[in-house]
Amino acid sequence: MLILDTALAKRAAENRPIRVGLVGAGFMGRGLVNQIVNSTPGMDVVAIANRTVATAVRAYTEAGLEPVEVSTTAQVEAMVAKDVPAVLGDAFALLAAENIDVLVDVTGAVEFGARVTVAAIERGLPVVTMNAELDGTVGPLLAHRARAAGVVLTGADGDQPGVQANLLRFVRGIGVTPLVAGNIKGLQDEYRTPTTQQAFAEKWGQDPYMVTSFADGTKVSFEQAIVANAFGFTVGQRGMYGRDHAGHVDELTAAYDVDELRELGGVVDYVVGAKPGPGIYVLGTHDDPKQRHYLNLYKLGEGPLYSFYTPYHLCHFEVPNTIVRAVDFADAALSPPAGQRVDVVATAKQDLSAGHTVDGLGGYDTYGVAESSPVTRAERLLPMGVAEGCTLVRDVAKDAVLTYDDVTLPPGRLVDALREEQEKLFA
Repeated sequence: MLILDTALAKRAAENRPIRVGLVGAGFMGRGLVNQIVNSTPGMDVVAIANRTVATAVRAYTEAGLEPVEVSTTAQVEAMVAKDVPAVLGDAFALLAAENIDVLVDVTGAVEFGARVTVAAIERGLPVVTMNAELDGTVGPLLAHRARAAGVVLTGADGDQPGVQANLLRFVRGIGVTPLVAGNIKGLQDEYRTPTTQQAFAEKWGQDPYMVTSFADGTKVSFEQAIVANAFGFTVGQRGMYGRDHAGHVDELTAAYDVDELRELGGVVDYVVGAKPGPGIYVLGTHDDPKQRHYLNLYKLGEGPLYSFYTPYHLCHFEVPNTIVRAVDFADAALSPPAGQRVDVVATAKQDLSAGHTVDGLGGYDTYGVAESSPVTRAERLLPMGVAEGCTLVRDVAKDAVLTYDDVTLPPGRLVDALREEQEKLFA
């Protein structure tokens, strides 16, 4: 963190800001634009692409800037050269611009996000993804492609996976072996729908489908899957342990079987209702009895598990840190080094009938559950990131996990081709 503000201050002094192109201008995208424009010297959001251009305009005007609408790559480049913010509907015209330093994906859409990310990697552009749904579906393959192209593809600081990644790196750095990476939630109800979440979404100006994906467990499953894939962890059981715990996260050191954790090689998990929330926690062990003596002196207890936590996650506020890490230091905040360890599988939220077309993330039909990738592969379970738009060929009962044999896939989707390539690459 401290080296990052120094790097940005140097850029600001030299009038050489990092030029950010943004794809997606929803609730989180607007917050990020405001953060960069008004609180991050040394960085500019030079162009925003959004399907509805008026929404991209709104992101700039809420931050105090007046953008110009363009439609071609040449026009984007001309506006960037003039220090005039640009908005457009074509994400691919934006990412082709030569005077963009980094692309940030804030779409949350799997198929579209896949197309944008693949194109950016092929263009040789660093990508910061806030698209956990894409990352949890084909992130290992996309990271492999990015490494081969010599560019950084990274998850973002600020959201809970990025906060866990930073804490995991810190814990490892002091000689502690992390065995649990956890997410603190305030609510978990698999049967929430956009109807039940409508009032909350309206209160905070959010999309009810996105809010539903938080409430029904889909989002936390994706978030913990990408942490597992980045750090080589797994899940203790389908759906993770997912305890209700009203006390402090420090008390969770007594909730796990250390031998089981060691045998599994570390797990991702979540807890509902713990304090301090909505943050994250990491539990780890130390093999050196001399250092365990010091940890006890420093009030971390006698072990064998020691608790570390961050009491908040500040989402878009911290994403500029990721951007400068990627551009100036080629350091990924969160990136899978190899194949999938944990998948998110689609589970029926209600009884589903043959012939029905499955709706999207945070909808009425399915919720996502974290499962180990070997089980996902062996049982041909349907990844949540590919479930949208699939048509059922037979009935599926409520709470049953969908399989590839239950559905037909929509034709011509990139995400299906990427998923197949990922399975072959890391088999």
